[in-house]
Amino acid sequence: MAARTRSEDSGSGTHTLGLLYPPAGRGREYTTMQLAFVGGVAEAATTHGYDLLLSPGHTHEDPSFLRMVGDRRVDGVIVMEIRREDDRVERLAEEGFPFVAIGRNHRADVSGWVDLDFAGLAGGCVQHLADLGHTRIAFVNRSEQLFNSGYGFARLGDEGYTETMKKLLLTPRAYLCGDDLASGEEAVERILQDDPATTSLVTQNEAALEGVYRGLTRHGRSVPRDFSVVGVSAGPWAEQVNPPLTAAEIPAKEMSRVAVELMMQRLRSPDAPPRHVLLKPLITLRASTGRCRPVPGSEPEPEFPDFDLNF
Repeated sequence: MAARTRSEDSGSGTHTLGLLYPPAGRGREYTTMQLAFVGGVAEAATTHGYDLLLSPGHTHEDPSFLRMVGDRRVDGVIVMEIRREDDRVERLAEEGFPFVAIGRNHRADVSGWVDLDFAGLAGGCVQHLADLGHTRIAFVNRSEQLFNSGYGFARLGDEGYTETMKKLLLTPRAYLCGDDLASGEEAVERILQDDPATTSLVTQNEAALEGVYRGLTRHGRSVPRDFSVVGVSAGPWAEQVNPPLTAAEIPAKEMSRVAVELMMQRLRSPDAPPRHVLLKPLITLRASTGRCRPVPGSEPEPEFPDFDLNF
C-alpha cells in the first residue's frame, strides 16, 4: 500500500509550509536577496493554496524551530541558506519530516533541493576576466561569520574561484567581507594594500557592492577603465550600481518557485526519490568589465640588449 501524506491522513492538513531562514544577527540586516527568497517562497506557496510560516531558526534547538516541527504546525519545511553541516536538516531527516532545501549539503540524498552552481559561476567569472587579459584577480566573498558557519554558497564560491585561478596558473587572493557598504570599502583597501597592481575582482557579496565601487573611486580606479568588477548577484542589485554590474544573476524567484514545487511533489509522493535541480545562469554582460589596462608603475621594467656605443 502506498504511503499516505500527513495531509491525507489528517483530512486537510495545515495547508501551511514552513520556511527556515538564517537570523540576521546583531548589527546585520537582511539583504535584498534574502528577502527576495522569502517573498518568492510565499508567493509560490499561495499559488498552491498554502500559507507560509516563517522561522529564523539557526539550530535545531531554537524555540521557533521546535514549535514549527515538534508541534506539527506545518505540512512541510523549506530550509533556506543551508549549511554544509546543518543540525536542522539532521533533525528533520531523523523525524522523517517532509522538507526540501534551497541549497545543498552532505545530506542531499534525503531531500529534494534546488541550488545554483556557485563554484561553476565563480569560476566562470574568473574566466571572463582572464579572457579580457586580467591576471591579478581578487575575490570578495561573504562575511567571516557566514563562511565559518559553513554556508554552502560561500564555501562553493571560494572553491570555484580558487580552482579556476590555479588552473589558469594565477595567484588566488580571496577576502571575506561583511554584508554592508563600509565592509566593501574595507575589502578594496585590503586588496590594493596587498597588491596595488590588482586590476579586477569577482564578488558574490552584493550587499557590499556599492562599497566596493566607492572604495575603488577613493583609490582613483575608474570602473571599467582602470578596474573590472564581475559578480554573482541578483538582477536589481546589478542594475542599480553605476556602471551596471556584469554578473551571473541569481534567479531568486525561479529558485523559490522550484523549491515549492519540489515540496508539493514531496507531499504528494513521499516515497518517490528526491529530485535535485542545479541551475547555472549565464553571465549577463553589462558595463563593469573591460580590457585589462596595467596599473601605471606596475609594469616590469623593459629589458634592452647591451649596445656598444663607442663609435
